[in-house]
Amino acid sequence: MRQPDPAPRPLPAPGRPHRVAVLVTPGMAPFETGAVVEVFGLPRPEVSGPWYALDVCTPDPDRPVAMVGGLSVTVAHGLDVLTRADTVIVPATVDVRTGPEPRVVDAVRRAAERGARVVSICSGAFTLAAAGLLDGRRATTHWRYADEFRRRFPAVELDPDVLWVDHGDVLTSAGSAAGIDLCLHLVRSDHGSVVANTVARRLVVPPHRDGGQAQFVDAPVPDAAGTDGVSLAMAAVLRDVAAPVTVAAMARTALMSERTFLRRFTERTGTSPVRWVVGQRVQASLPLLEGTDLPVEEVGAAVGFASPATFRHHFGQVLRTSPSAYRRTFRRDETAGAA
Repeated sequence: MRQPDPAPRPLPAPGRPHRVAVLVTPGMAPFETGAVVEVFGLPRPEVSGPWYALDVCTPDPDRPVAMVGGLSVTVAHGLDVLTRADTVIVPATVDVRTGPEPRVVDAVRRAAERGARVVSICSGAFTLAAAGLLDGRRATTHWRYADEFRRRFPAVELDPDVLWVDHGDVLTSAGSAAGIDLCLHLVRSDHGSVVANTVARRLVVPPHRDGGQAQFVDAPVPDAAGTDGVSLAMAAVLRDVAAPVTVAAMARTALMSERTFLRRFTERTGTSPVRWVVGQRVQASLPLLEGTDLPVEEVGAAVGFASPATFRHHFGQVLRTSPSAYRRTFRRDETAGAA
């Protein structure tokens, strides 16, 4: 299903870092919270230019916050941090039967009303929904919480089959590793694909998984050596993403029949070979759009699209914008950052 076009986000004032606040409450899962800290809170000497400023906050600062698995953390900042954050992130709580505290819901709602970008990971969507931020909108959460979410928030159009949903001002993601995907998507939206890929490389994770990709797949990870047939076929495509390729050719590389290859590829990735190749070509075009003056037609040809119209069509399907608009966005961001 096609996601709605995200609304443009206002940039922080020149010279001021983008402030990210992550909310920590009792019963939260440390994985998703740690992913936010890892992406937005670590120094990034490998990235040129200003990075994010991260604040961790909780309703009762300086008191230990008990998280899942016996971990307790002490957090210095209270909910007042949300009044100055550009982005507010609400990670997962394991027990969704206990609703979020009213003061937390109110603080998140007021941050959104002030203009902050509000993001949930996994069951954090319950807090956003309680704040009324998802009414009449498409959203996602971890697939195992779908029935409870629908029962509690019937005004929300829940899609439990996707990794994340981006409305520009409000974003929701599935659970666990999908939180990393959404964090990288935020970096990509704010800084471009080159920076996002640099961060992903340091995290040792794939640089991009499309938000519409399925949450649950039977075998999402190739074998460690990367020598199974599907991995070999994918690697062959990535060696020259612009080269002509067919499903039949990928199946031959994988030493499988087309039918078997299609089934195993979908089991492995949650998408089809054709859609995956298109996505890789679109991703390969982003550094050329961001960092060169090549005409859009030449960019499309350089990454394997047969015609400018085909390039624009697939680019729009994957990123919900045009190549020219994407280029203008990042040129504008660079100009604002240099001001």
